Amino acid sequence: MKTYRYPSVLTIAGFDGSGGAGIQADMKTISALGCYATSVLTALPVQNTTGVRKIYPIPVEAVSDQIEAILDDVFPDAIKIGMVHTPELVETIVKTLGKYKKVPIVFDPVMVATSGHRLIEEETISTIVQQLFPVASVITPNMDEAAILAGMEVKTLDEMRTAGERIKTLGCNSILLKGGHQETQTITSLFLDQDHNFHAFHAEKFATQNTHGSGCTLSSAIASYIAQEKDLYSSVELAQNYVYEAIKHGRDVQTGKGNGPLNHFFNPQKLIKHELV
Repeated sequence: MKTYRYPSVLTIAGFDGSGGAGIQADMKTISALGCYATSVLTALPVQNTTGVRKIYPIPVEAVSDQIEAILDDVFPDAIKIGMVHTPELVETIVKTLGKYKKVPIVFDPVMVATSGHRLIEEETISTIVQQLFPVASVITPNMDEAAILAGMEVKTLDEMRTAGERIKTLGCNSILLKGGHQETQTITSLFLDQDHNFHAFHAEKFATQNTHGSGCTLSSAIASYIAQEKDLYSSVELAQNYVYEAIKHGRDVQTGKGNGPLNHFFNPQKLIKHELV
């Protein structure tokens, strides 16, 4: 009898009990795109669609133990890293992953929630830049996060380009600057690749409050397409299309009293099976 394996994606991220962001959004996305989802919890935010109320930390030893348990057993084809809110947590994740074979990493520098809440400690940023940026295949900041990283205002497309170039000098391999906060009718995101080339992705804006977890969804979608052995540019392009459609198909649904979730399962794929040789 033939045996098979699923393309596997590990998400290392925070919790969202309301189901729209964090590990919950990641696992929905990975599953909807036909991959097998595993997870490591980094923090326990108490939140709903209206915002974050409190964040309970997870001991760093518990994070390290979780990573080792997964990588010793269900080794991933790609890794998505989301909420890392302390320097010790960043160091622990990088050190633990460094014990294993290198895997493509998509890092979503979660610093500001959709609701506007700041989610990261100030001293964590330099540790992220020094230790996590160099090992990530791509980072996916939104405009608020790009402004923090670049140390400048980021409101326009030109400012996004300047910020991208500044962030690249911090040691990133490639950057997807998300343009979802633009006030123009057409939203433009910019992908700055490893060779310093910019690629623009355009999408028409439509009215909706249901964008909670869109950044988590995008980064885990990129990781899912990488796990399917697509190149980085194609993975970014396909992931952007997936998020656009997930927002579009969930725009007329009310879930909660604030920013509602995406419709991750607008077109779910069956689990992909690769034959083991």
